[in-house]
Amino acid sequence: MAPSPREATPKLSQAMDDCREKVNKTIANLLPATDLAEAPLFDAMRYAALSGGKRLRPFMVMEGARVFGVDAGRARRVAAAAEFVHCYSLAHDDLPAMDDSDLRRGKPSLHKAFDQATALLAGDALLTLAFEILADPDTHEDPRVRVELIANLAGAIGMHGMVGGQMLDLIGEKQEFDVGTISRMQRLKTGKLIAFCCEAGAILGRANPAHRQSLRNYAHDLGLAFQVTDDLLDATGTEQDLGKPVQADGKKSTFVSAMGIEQAKQRAQMLVDQAISHLRTFDEGRVDLLKDLARYVLERRV
Repeated sequence: MAPSPREATPKLSQAMDDCREKVNKTIANLLPATDLAEAPLFDAMRYAALSGGKRLRPFMVMEGARVFGVDAGRARRVAAAAEFVHCYSLAHDDLPAMDDSDLRRGKPSLHKAFDQATALLAGDALLTLAFEILADPDTHEDPRVRVELIANLAGAIGMHGMVGGQMLDLIGEKQEFDVGTISRMQRLKTGKLIAFCCEAGAILGRANPAHRQSLRNYAHDLGLAFQVTDDLLDATGTEQDLGKPVQADGKKSTFVSAMGIEQAKQRAQMLVDQAISHLRTFDEGRVDLLKDLARYVLERRV
């Protein structure tokens, strides 16, 4: 019998706290302060990347790497690269031309703390830095592994991934989407980066195709479950709890707008159950934290 989310929480919380602390140190080392004339850019990059956050995506990278016995230092570099991409996307999403959000992670969003032009440049620089990190031999000695990481990340966040999903999100402000289109939008916008994070450890560890496919399938359902719960939190949560404006998706096509709250909750539960089922190809106990993470996504309140 699988442990309930409440029983799994302490173990998962400790693992996530440990990951967050170590990845934050790696991020800080990769983004040193400077006294150069362009220092405001570096300050804005550090603000975007070090102003809190649960570090869910880095945790997925680190946990996947642990499953395949990957060196933790190398995995932290990939985890930091993934977080830089995530932070770049948040910085750009918060701009007036996009979601026009003044608050992120309980603090002024990047363009409010600095200015719009600096926020754009900081986002661009974080995105570029992510690929610089993946291309560095310190991330992996095998250039084929580095190229695969780069190609997979590029595919996850470009026009056929996160950016394409964001375009659909903008279109969804002006026309109503059905559940199928919303699912595709969120798979592109959120799910593909999560899929990269889940599979990155397998790429680093040169895992067999069956295990990689299991992680892809897990990530597909986990990413959709994450977005369904995100829509639910936006509809039912408070700004104080979430650290960002709530009901900001009121004009957008979301799972809640298309299905209603109760059906959205049922969809999230189904997706989490499916995500966990994809991990049965692994030996018992090997992927327990990934299972716990899926349950956490369903139960999270922030």
